[in-house]
Amino acid sequence: MGGDSVKSDTSSEDGAAPPLIVYERVRLKRNVGLISGTSMIVGTIIGSGIFISPKGVLQETGSVGLSLIVWATAGVLSLFGSLAYAEIGTLIPKSGGEYSYLLAALGPIVAYMYAWIKIIVLGPSSAAIICMTFAKYFVTFFEYCGSPAPPLKLVTAVVIIAICIINCYDTGLAARVQVVFTFAKLVALALIVVVGLMRMAQGHVKELNTGFTGTTTSSSAIALSFYDALWAYDGWNSLNFLTEELKKPNVNLPRANIFGVLLVTVLYVLVNMSYLTVLSASELLESDAVAVTWGERMFGAAGIIMPIFVMLSTFGAANGSLYAGGRTVYAAAREGHLPEVLSYVHCKRYTPLPSILFTTVLAFNDNPTGRRGVDDFFSFAAWLFYALTIVCLFVLRWTMKDAHRPIK
Repeated sequence: MGGDSVKSDTSSEDGAAPPLIVYERVRLKRNVGLISGTSMIVGTIIGSGIFISPKGVLQETGSVGLSLIVWATAGVLSLFGSLAYAEIGTLIPKSGGEYSYLLAALGPIVAYMYAWIKIIVLGPSSAAIICMTFAKYFVTFFEYCGSPAPPLKLVTAVVIIAICIINCYDTGLAARVQVVFTFAKLVALALIVVVGLMRMAQGHVKELNTGFTGTTTSSSAIALSFYDALWAYDGWNSLNFLTEELKKPNVNLPRANIFGVLLVTVLYVLVNMSYLTVLSASELLESDAVAVTWGERMFGAAGIIMPIFVMLSTFGAANGSLYAGGRTVYAAAREGHLPEVLSYVHCKRYTPLPSILFTTVLAFNDNPTGRRGVDDFFSFAAWLFYALTIVCLFVLRWTMKDAHRPIK
C-alpha cells in the first residue's frame, strides 16, 4: 500500500545476470470516462433534495412563479461554477477539488482551513444526512411487514459500510455503481416530468397560473429559499475531486461539468412544475416528502415505487459523496496537512483506501439533527469556499498567466 510496487523479470537463466527489477510508482488509475464522469456529477447532485426541498423553496418565496425562478437561477449559478471549475481543473489537474486550487492560488493556510472544514464537517455531514434519508424511507416498508422496524441509525450504518466497501474495493466498480444508480434516478425524474407534461396538456395548470401571487418581499426569506435550492444542486463540483482518475481530463472534465449541470437544471424546473400539476401549493407545503405524496396521488397503491426511487437516488448520491470526500483527505495528506498514511494507495486495488476508511469513520460519528438548520449551514459554508475558489481562478490568471489553459 503506497510507495512503489516491484516487478521482477525472471526470464534469465541460471548463472546469468540477476533478474531485472522494475519499480513502478503506485498511483490512482484513470478509470472514469465521460459517461461515468457525467453520472458522477448527476448522481451526486440528485440525492434527496429534489424530492424534499421544493417545500422549503415554495414556503420561503411565497409564490409558484418566484419558486421556479429560484430553481432555475440556482441551476445557472451552479453552471457558472462548473464552467469556472472546468478551467481551473484543467489548469491544475490534481485530485482534491477546492483544496488543490486553494493551495496553488492562496497558499497552505487557506487550503489547510478548507481541508479541515471539508473533512471534519461538510463531507461527513453530507454523507450522513443522505444515508439517514435512505434509512427513513427504508423503514417505511416495515409497516407492511409488522414491527419492530430496524433502528434508523442501524440502517444508516449498514448503508455507509456498503458504500465504503464498494469504494475501497475498486474505483471502477464505484464508477459503475454510480452509472447504474444515476440511471435509476433519471428514470424516476423522467416519470415525474412525463406525467407533469401530460397533465399540463390536459389543462391541469391552475397552480401554475397563480404566477407571482403571494410573492414575499423579504430578502432574507429569498436567501433561505436559495439555501434550499442550492442544497439540492450541491455536488456539481464532484468530478473535480477525482481529476487524476479521469480519462482525458482536458476534454471530459468541461464536457461532463456542463452536460451534468444543464441536465439537472432542466429536470429540476420541470419536476417542480409537475408537482404543481398534481398537488396544490398548500398540499405541497403540508407534505414532508413531496415526491411520495405526488406518487400516492397519481398512482394510488402503486405509488410505493416513489420511495424506492428515492432510496436508489440517495444511495447513489451517498456513493458519490464518499467517493469525492475521500479524495480531499488523500490530497491533503499528500501535501502534509494530514498524516502521511492517509495518502497511501492500495498497491493492488489502486484505491485511496486509508482516506476512504477515515472519511467513513467520520461519517459514523456525524449525527445530523434538524435537517433545515444543517441545510442552511451546509449551503452557506460550501458556497463560501466555492466563491474563494472562483477568486483562485483570477489569481492564477495573474500568477500563471503563461500556463497552458485548455479552456478559458
